[in-house]
Amino acid sequence: MLLTDSRAFPAEPPADLDSPEAITAHDQSVFDATATMKNHWDRAGWSSERRALYWFLTFPDNSALIGAARACQDGLDGLGLDLVPAGGLHVTVVRIGESADTPPEVLAELVRRVGQLGLKRFEIAAHPLAGSQGAVRFTLAPWRPLVRLHAALAACGQEAGVPGGRQTSSFRPHLSIAYNPSIRPAQPIIDQVSRLREIPPIPLEITGVDLVELRREAREYRWEVLHRLELQ
Repeated sequence: MLLTDSRAFPAEPPADLDSPEAITAHDQSVFDATATMKNHWDRAGWSSERRALYWFLTFPDNSALIGAARACQDGLDGLGLDLVPAGGLHVTVVRIGESADTPPEVLAELVRRVGQLGLKRFEIAAHPLAGSQGAVRFTLAPWRPLVRLHAALAACGQEAGVPGGRQTSSFRPHLSIAYNPSIRPAQPIIDQVSRLREIPPIPLEITGVDLVELRREAREYRWEVLHRLELQ
């Protein structure tokens, strides 16, 4: 279901999408081999006026996840990272498209099609701690239910005619807790992250998926929930 993609991080998917041990070891080893951190915010096309549509997983009431994120963020103090606030913790599942390019009737058709799927609830866990070239993040495991969710939502998007984003084969699920705002050596961040890996995994029950309109304010993501689909 997943293929090597140089645009993704990690470029190579883990060998086993069902094994938390394999997934966390893979994420951590790839991050630990990173030489240079990039500026997460240096992304072409983003401005204060831009609005984009996504399917997100959000966790506004998960006190265990919020507490673990705060504990890890405290352990990253002094690195100059942009910390994700409690209300900003999310998993990006599928990009739908730019708001300006997605007419309301097309969005309504997308919601209708997704609502007919009868998507089921599932459980995963957030495992401390790894990262990418632009962020520090929890590893999510297992991947298979997340990949299936991506594939189902992306297929509905194609059927409804939304602009869409990357294919499921490039999907790499994760949950960022801090963004890196500059180009710099990765090793100091890797060293701090490696000390935070003894925090136990945080169980996450996925009971719904949110269709959001995303915007960027300074060095923070904010969004409005346009529709929440409860999973069965």
